[in-house]
Amino acid sequence: MVMPKWLLCHSLVACLLLHSLALSSTTAGFHGANTGCAESCYCSELADGGRVVRCSNMRLAEVPHDLPNDTRRLYLDGNLLTTIPANAFAGLPLLNELDLSHNELTQMEPGAFRGLVPSLRSLDLSSNRLTTLEPEVLGGLRAQANLTHNPWHCDCRLQVAMPRLDLEPASLAGVVCHTSEPKDVGVDTGVPFVMVAADLDLCAGLKRTTDVAMLVTMFGWFAMVISYLVYYVRHNQEDTRRHLEYLKSLPSKLDRPEESSTLSTVV
Repeated sequence: MVMPKWLLCHSLVACLLLHSLALSSTTAGFHGANTGCAESCYCSELADGGRVVRCSNMRLAEVPHDLPNDTRRLYLDGNLLTTIPANAFAGLPLLNELDLSHNELTQMEPGAFRGLVPSLRSLDLSSNRLTTLEPEVLGGLRAQANLTHNPWHCDCRLQVAMPRLDLEPASLAGVVCHTSEPKDVGVDTGVPFVMVAADLDLCAGLKRTTDVAMLVTMFGWFAMVISYLVYYVRHNQEDTRRHLEYLKSLPSKLDRPEESSTLSTVV
């Protein structure tokens, strides 16, 4: 049986309409899932609430400012970030996983992770250009961290900051000293930091410097007090001398009435 041409045309039109409706529904659903998502990022809903925000490999030079406040997982890996400013994630109280790996990070300002202390459980800073980690940057953060593949400068600041993080097992061997300070402690290049921290106190030199500074400060205060006492004594001596001279001048003035009284008695 041959289908009439007009019926065939109507069938083709109907198929095209159904395809267009299906495509529109899919697109609408996709945009609905990304409503409120940051520009250049992709968002998806988690089954237990919150969102996964993926901004990977977008050549971003800074952390997006319009991230949804219900973000639980944030992927910023593979971008061009060089620094993390203070309060960069302050509006994300539910964030528990943050991936900053494979960027160009050389600095993280104090307060960079402000607001994440109660929630953040995983922090990936691997494959960046970090050389040190200021204790003030962490701000009490207790997250499992990956710090591998960075040119670490092993010094007192790093030794103070490291224990505040729950390092992943891979980081224990992957945090390697490229340089060190003080240089006379004998840290070899390429040695894992965990071995250095176990054997050496990198803060000893700083403590000695601090002790010397305190001694110099105390000596300065002591010298100032002595100078003030010397000035005070000399000043009082001058006042005392003037007062004595004044007292010495008083009897000569009192002798005259006595002489007048004697003369009156004789008369």
